[in-house]
Amino acid sequence: MTVAVTAWEFDAIGTRWRIDTAAPLDAATRDGVRGLIDGFDRAWSRFRSDSLVTALAVGGAAPAPPDAAAMLDLYVALDAATDGAVNPLVGDALARRGYDAGYGFTDLGPAPAPARWRELLSWDDDLRLTRPATIDVGAVGKGRLVDLVLAYLQGRTEGPIVVDASGDLALRGTTERIGLEHPYDPSRAIGVWQMTDAALCASAVNRRAWVGADGGGLHHVLDARTGAPVRAIAATWAVASDAMRADAAATALFFDGGPRFAHAHGIAWVRMTTDGRIEWSPGCTAELFL
Repeated sequence: MTVAVTAWEFDAIGTRWRIDTAAPLDAATRDGVRGLIDGFDRAWSRFRSDSLVTALAVGGAAPAPPDAAAMLDLYVALDAATDGAVNPLVGDALARRGYDAGYGFTDLGPAPAPARWRELLSWDDDLRLTRPATIDVGAVGKGRLVDLVLAYLQGRTEGPIVVDASGDLALRGTTERIGLEHPYDPSRAIGVWQMTDAALCASAVNRRAWVGADGGGLHHVLDARTGAPVRAIAATWAVASDAMRADAAATALFFDGGPRFAHAHGIAWVRMTTDGRIEWSPGCTAELFL
């Protein structure tokens, strides 16, 4: 179903957003969306000097943000499915490879994230680190924020809504055909996925990529066990009822345990290997151009 929409585009959390609604959003609603995004970023961004994550990087405790349990509980499942490859304390390993708060892209070599992270990080009434470490919720955070924005808008506008945060997308009240961008040629798609009232999240090694100290390619998807970038998978796409779980699966699918995680959470997926092969989950409804 195609409906007339009004598009609102803006930049936030270092990426481009587009929100499509049946009618223009009023100023108060737009301010509310901006405030919601900024509040989430102030809590969870390791790129902000004034964030909670930055303050906790030296160790200590602070009242847990509202999203702590939802996101970090999901990290427990990600850690188990990927045998420790996905870990919320990977922030220092990313910064060491060059993906730091200043976007310096200076590679200092690999270093693993703390393997026993659940002994260091706790979340109940407080978010607590028992020793210095940097939290990075990149595997689930943008998806979670897309869900929050969608839920906020559902209470303030009628008709279909599409929230697209550059690779993390959720929609309600409409059916859309989403192109799956080829990771090595943005002018091409490897397929399309038609979805209704669902979320699709994608990740690829050609995004946020730079050159390492040895002249090799680096990117933002690291194996937390080694601090080295993944090499076997080039891109992933996951569809779920909510964007947070789709985002989690899109990250998990870079590792061997990703299909197991997706199956356990009822998530359909497609992924492309770095040698050009395409894999997909049982029951996947994407139309793939094989």
